[in-house]
Amino acid sequence: MKLARTRSTAAAATAVLAVLALATACNRESTDSVASDGGKSAIGIDLPRSDSDFWNSYAQYIDKDIKADGIKALPISNSQNDVTKLVANVQVFENTGAKAVVMAPQDTGAIASTLDTLASKKIPVISVDTRPDKGDVYMVVRADNRAYGTKACEFLGKQLGGKGKVAELQGALDSINGRDRSEAFAECMKTKFPKIKVFELPTDWKGDVASAKLQSLLAQHKDLNGIYMQAGGVFLQPTLALLEQKGLLKPAGEKGHISIVSNDGIPQEFDAIRKGQIDATISQPADLYAKYALYYAKAAAEGKTFQPGKTDHDSTIIKLPNGLEDQLPAPLITKDNVDDKSLWGNNVG
Repeated sequence: MKLARTRSTAAAATAVLAVLALATACNRESTDSVASDGGKSAIGIDLPRSDSDFWNSYAQYIDKDIKADGIKALPISNSQNDVTKLVANVQVFENTGAKAVVMAPQDTGAIASTLDTLASKKIPVISVDTRPDKGDVYMVVRADNRAYGTKACEFLGKQLGGKGKVAELQGALDSINGRDRSEAFAECMKTKFPKIKVFELPTDWKGDVASAKLQSLLAQHKDLNGIYMQAGGVFLQPTLALLEQKGLLKPAGEKGHISIVSNDGIPQEFDAIRKGQIDATISQPADLYAKYALYYAKAAAEGKTFQPGKTDHDSTIIKLPNGLEDQLPAPLITKDNVDDKSLWGNNVG
């Protein structure tokens, strides 16, 4: 089944956008990843941020896979969690011959017009980890983020015996990932663990905001006994530092331990599980995000199409209103399987 594309009228480029495109050189990372031409289609790749251990690991895998697969990549840019910079970076890709674009828009509602522009120019887009609310995408490479919220809820609920108080460090609620994880966690807690009081703390994916809000909550609720961190890459270190400062960082199994479940699967989380500082994380496959983002970008540039159903890499492609999504596996990691050598968090350099 061919992937349907909506041909939207491209928005006229504005003078402001042109200035941003010139300024984007400040956001572009130097790279030796541009492969020799050899007739290959050029691919534009924008990294979403560099203030997260998860996304820094993803960047390492992107660089590794570009070299290993001989991908012809344009100079890689980094939009630094700023949709305006992302728009400018993408315009540079358009102007320098990109035949496909890989991006990870952190604001999934504000990228629609850019996606429409790319669609009008027949430049397919692969969105990594985040699913744009509107606008055509060739493929979203992502895990089931509602499952993240549900798995975190079920693990934490059982750890607490169905009773207690939990702080939920939410991501940005203007992001599909933040909404999916938050909604699924809330639904699960309400249905399965109604005696657990959940304090929802929106953070916009910012570690300092999470730490400040958690500190205020702890001042009011000294009996807090659970934390759900929606992104260990930005929340882990400030959370552990705060708990240690307050004398609350007790190892698992010891009286007063605050049960913590996270999302990401970075090496730092694995170390924290081994030390008993946190209890679990859900491993987002940074390695597979990079691998299949480039795989689909290359396929898109070559004019290949895909259809919903099971894949040959233990995932499922589903149909979206604006494209397709390859939902990659994301396992729950605890002390029982934290040393599994197949996990990317145990292999990243």
